[in-house]
Amino acid sequence: MEETLRALTGLLLEAVPTLIIVLLLHFYLKKVYFQPVEKVLTARFEATEGARKRAQESLEKASAMAAEYDEALRAARNELYREQEEFRQKLQQEHEQTLKEARERAAQMVKEAGAQLEAELAASKEALRKDAGALSDQIVQAILSRRPA
Repeated sequence: MEETLRALTGLLLEAVPTLIIVLLLHFYLKKVYFQPVEKVLTARFEATEGARKRAQESLEKASAMAAEYDEALRAARNELYREQEEFRQKLQQEHEQTLKEARERAAQMVKEAGAQLEAELAASKEALRKDAGALSDQIVQAILSRRPA
């Protein structure tokens, strides 16, 4: 057993330089290779995440602007429809007023034409009365001037 322990001690003593070399290699690789690679990977992760965040912010900003644009467009359409409705109502009122005035003028013209016809009728009746006397005198004269045959 002692021999095994001596062999084991010899092995351990021979392994000590290898262990020291492995530890030195570990710290060297950690300092020279793994830390720079870790920095690069961290920077890369931050860059990609930063780009993703900026893209997400840009997308949210674009969505907000699109919503504002839609709202402004909706408001403009509503304003346009309101103005069109006001214009249509104004035209309708003007049309109704024009029709009312035309009806009043037509009623006035009918009234004046009726009064003119009444005056002409009265004048015609008066002329017929005057002419009736003269015509009756002529008829009487014509009858009296005819002699029996």
